[in-house]
Amino acid sequence: MFRAQVRTDLSDLDPDLRNHLRTFYERNKLPAPATAADQAARYVSLAFALGPPPTLDAPARSEELPTSLLEVLDFAPLVREFYRRSKIEENLVNYTRAYQAEGDRLRKPTAEMVRSVLSYLHTRPITVSFERVLVKSPTAGKKKDAPRIYSTREHQRRFFIVTDLLGAPGAINFRVIGDEYYAVLPEGTDPASSELRRGYLQYVVDPLVLRFNREIAARRDQIKLIIAEREKAGAAVSMDVFLAVSRSLVAAADARYEEARRLDILDREARARLAGAKDEVSRQAIAKDFQASKNMVEDETVARLADDYERGAILAFFFAEQLKGIESSGFDVAGFFADMIASFDPAREGHRLTENTEARQRALAARQARLAARRAELETPVYSEAEAARAAALVKKLGEIEQTLRLKDYNNAESRLKDLLKEYSGEPRIFFALAQTASLAAADAIDEDVQAERLNRALGNYRLALAASSPETERALISRAHEAMGRIHAFLENPGEAAKEFDEAIRIGDVPGGAYKDAVEGKKKLTPPR
Repeated sequence: MFRAQVRTDLSDLDPDLRNHLRTFYERNKLPAPATAADQAARYVSLAFALGPPPTLDAPARSEELPTSLLEVLDFAPLVREFYRRSKIEENLVNYTRAYQAEGDRLRKPTAEMVRSVLSYLHTRPITVSFERVLVKSPTAGKKKDAPRIYSTREHQRRFFIVTDLLGAPGAINFRVIGDEYYAVLPEGTDPASSELRRGYLQYVVDPLVLRFNREIAARRDQIKLIIAEREKAGAAVSMDVFLAVSRSLVAAADARYEEARRLDILDREARARLAGAKDEVSRQAIAKDFQASKNMVEDETVARLADDYERGAILAFFFAEQLKGIESSGFDVAGFFADMIASFDPAREGHRLTENTEARQRALAARQARLAARRAELETPVYSEAEAARAAALVKKLGEIEQTLRLKDYNNAESRLKDLLKEYSGEPRIFFALAQTASLAAADAIDEDVQAERLNRALGNYRLALAASSPETERALISRAHEAMGRIHAFLENPGEAAKEFDEAIRIGDVPGGAYKDAVEGKKKLTPPR
């Protein structure tokens, strides 16, 4: 693994320099509940802001630099010292090859994501920005009434996809420095993921907000009315109206894009099924299934918009409606922006959550049902009525605890799972959930010893889950447990143990709900690129 190789290469790093690096990091650590990815994000910004090696010049302090970057700007001298004394330059060729291999993997699907987003919006990204700069005249200081003279400075706007083979799995890091947008992707990231798509949408939307800043400013008071309503409801919302508009359009475009993509898939599947239908009864059943699936997709869009609305995208519902109206028109979204921002009704936008309560509740219930279905095995044992009710109660409780995990409240989740184990003694799904909890907590750990302890605790609980599982009825859970243990061993640099676990998951086969494909992919990654 790349991480293991870097650790080996730096094993003889000067202890004093290592201590200085660690001391700076500990002294400037973000307070809880910041995650490991949050901690790393500021240093990622610094890396992009530094000049090329070997000088690695730091940018001058200014208000234009992000606050997060300014917090760690004094780390730059230590970076230069590290570069000089770590002999890292000798290994850059091999490191570059590994990064190029991951970049090659990302290139085609990323290009497809970009084309698809721009096609949906019927637009092209604005790649140039203009800055109005005051020209200093030699006589300006001598004459009080001397007119001010301005010139226009042109900047290139760029969006970068950057691979990070040292990044935590799944933690996409999105940074904006001036006119340059960076999406930092850990190994194995799917470029079609919503998070990366949102980053690119942000790149497309930001200059539109700047271009139409007068139109937005003209509706400042109405936007602030909605913000005030959200504050009364207890939400933490930024007072920046331009930020609210930008967030809203990005959220709406992402939600509408995903809905359109999923509905297109459903439509093609339904057409294929109808083509093979032999009678009217079958065709009606297919049409009914399609409508039910369509309704679920639309409800999920509402739920996503509601989530973003609560996070400050207060015009997300409005923009989603507007985008729906122009999706099939073929007209550039930029041509409609001024009309859109001029037409929203602040009274209605303040009540969007209430207006969409039922659809959101249906979507949340569907999410819970999907979670329960993923836990269920294909070979379900035959339960008595009482046993079925008890099993359903367990699934519901596990679903509730999973919501706690999403909030990163690991201690609470672990405590509740242990209490649940008293009621459902020897239940493999609880051991599996305990293992997942420890593994997620490890991902957010900064200290390597704490991280290792949590990962070993996860391994122990996965073993308990395996011991309690039935090979006849819980093959999917067994498959997922082996694959998860393989990933942990790979992270802990135990390739032999990792290979064994991946092989066990592969041996079970591609069972529904299992981890066959992930295990195959995990085993491939055990051999680093040459």
